[in-house]
Amino acid sequence: MRRIRASVIGIDQGTEDLFSDFATGGDMWTGSGPRERRKPVSFSEPYRQPPVVQVAVSLWDVDHGANLRADLLAENVTEQGFDLVFRTWSDTRVARARMTWLAIGEIGSEDDWQV
Repeated sequence: MRRIRASVIGIDQGTEDLFSDFATGGDMWTGSGPRERRKPVSFSEPYRQPPVVQVAVSLWDVDHGANLRADLLAENVTEQGFDLVFRTWSDTRVARARMTWLAIGEIGSEDDWQV
C-alpha cells in the first residue's frame, strides 16, 4: 500500500481518443492477430513520484461479428506522464476507442523546502 500525506494529494484526470480506424481502414478495424495502440499522456503538473494511474474504456465501437477482446493499461508511469496502451488480438475488429484515466499521487507543496 502506498501512503500519501493528505495535504499534498494531487488528482489529475483526462479523456483520450485513442484511435478511429473505421473511416481510415486502419489495422484495428481491418486487421487480425495481435494489435496495439499507444498514446503518451502528460499530467497537468508533475507528481513528486510516479502516481497510481487507473484507466477505463469510455467509448468502444466494435464489430458484433467476433468476440470482443481488449487489454487496456497504463505503462511507463513517471512523475510527468504515462503511456496509455490498448491491445486486441485474433479476429476482434475495433472501429474506434476512447479511454479515460485518473492519476492519484503526491504533489509538491508551497511548504516544501528547497535545499
